[in-house]
Amino acid sequence: MVTTLQNTVTGERADLLASLGQARFFLRFTARELTDEQAATRSTVSELCIGGLIKHVTAGERQWTRFIVEGASAMPSFDDPATYETHATGFRMLPGETLAGLLAEYEEVARRTDELVRTLPDLDADHELPPAPWFEPGVRWSARRVLQHIVAETAQHAGHADIVREAIDGGKSMG
Repeated sequence: MVTTLQNTVTGERADLLASLGQARFFLRFTARELTDEQAATRSTVSELCIGGLIKHVTAGERQWTRFIVEGASAMPSFDDPATYETHATGFRMLPGETLAGLLAEYEEVARRTDELVRTLPDLDADHELPPAPWFEPGVRWSARRVLQHIVAETAQHAGHADIVREAIDGGKSMG
């Protein structure tokens, strides 16, 4: 469904949507024409595979957009060792997962994120970050900062996926 608001997004929100769209395109494009087996392949010394990267980016985007709306309670507790295992599993394609299924889930999460960007009343609204080893205590992130983080994470992982893809079959996203 296309709304009037969707057609009139301008300025900063339009820029955020364009940046998100471009980073997502490169991540999805890297997966083009791969089989499920290829998407699950670790083609470098890293644990990363293309399907796992898509799965990780999907989970991260879902979680960060929940943070925008709900605050730190939407984030996992890193006091629990099981959280680290869940995080690590999020980089792998598990038995029964398919590239098509991962891409469909990613598309749905992206659609919801884009709708949030269009409709969020205030990009300055902020929440304190949850306790985690990589966050300084007491730091707050605005919705704008979280969205910039999602763009950066997606672009970074699209680059990882490009390296993994090139090692699988020589395919490249650019160049």
